[in-house]
Amino acid sequence: MNRIALLLALGLAATPVHAAEEAFFTLRSTEFVVSIAFIVFLGVLFYFKVPTMIGGLLDKRAAGIRTELDEARALHDEARSILASYERKQKEVEAQAGRIVETAKREALAAAEHAKADLKASIARRLAAAEDQIASAEAAAVREVRDRAVSVAVAAAGDVIAGQMGAAERNKLIDAAIGEVEAKLH
Repeated sequence: MNRIALLLALGLAATPVHAAEEAFFTLRSTEFVVSIAFIVFLGVLFYFKVPTMIGGLLDKRAAGIRTELDEARALHDEARSILASYERKQKEVEAQAGRIVETAKREALAAAEHAKADLKASIARRLAAAEDQIASAEAAAVREVRDRAVSVAVAAAGDVIAGQMGAAERNKLIDAAIGEVEAKLH
C-alpha cells in the first residue's frame, strides 16, 4: 500500500506546470485522465502481483542459465579430459610406431646380415663344388693320360716283344695269361 501511495504522490507531483490554462484536477484535462489511468494500471499490476511473477520468471530464467552454465562447464571439463586422453594415446601410438620402426630396421639389418652370410656360404659351397669338379676333372685327365701312356707303352712293348719273340714263346705267354685270368675269375 505504501508503494501505491508513493506512486500516487509522484504522479500528482509530476504534473505539468499549466496553472494559467485550465484546472488540472478535472476530467477534461487529458493529463489528469492519463495520470489516473496510469495509477490504476500500476495498481492492477500490483494487485495481481505481476512484479513478483516477473521477478520469479527472471529468477527461474537465471537458475536455468546457471544450470546451463554448469552443464557447459562440466562438458568443457569432460572435453578437456577426453582431449588429454587422446593426446596421451597419440603420444603412445607415436612411441609404439617408433618402436615398431626401430624393430623393423633391426630385423631388416639382421636379415641383410643373414642373407650376406647365406650368400657367402653359398658362394663358398659353389667354389668348393667347382674346385671339386676341377680336381676330379684334373684327376680324370691325369688318369686318362696315364691310361693312354700305359696303353701306348703296352702297345710299344707288345710290338717290341713281338718282334723279338718267336711263335712258341708267344703261345706260352698267351697260355700263361689265360691261366692267370682263369685264376682271378674263379
